[in-house]
Amino acid sequence: MSEKKIFNTDAAPKAIGPYNQAVQAGDTLYVSGQIAFLPETMQLVATGIADETHQVLKNVSAILEHASYSFNDVVKTSIFISNMDDFATINDVYAQYFVENQPARETVAVKTLPKNVNVEISVIAWKKGS
Repeated sequence: MSEKKIFNTDAAPKAIGPYNQAVQAGDTLYVSGQIAFLPETMQLVATGIADETHQVLKNVSAILEHASYSFNDVVKTSIFISNMDDFATINDVYAQYFVENQPARETVAVKTLPKNVNVEISVIAWKKGS
């Protein structure tokens, strides 16, 4: 296996802890959990669960693009939500980004998330010859 590559981009929020936005090992890219920070200001989007989910997925998209991957390369997502009542709205927004060949996924309700956000999403992407 080739060495791991680290990816960080200003087009996505800076890490708020000792981690990188993404790490590539071989053909697989592991994207750290993203929350609804605006990359330019590091302010949280707090205008509703749909807007929050859109921002999370925009952040994921920016990291994927920076590493030369796309949503079509995502093979697994993990969604953490603070309230299962938000599941349908999150799912509706998610479906706008994963239109075909959707990845495997789990959705887990948790007591709290960093910065008390409502949703966090991480992804694993794979692309032959990356």
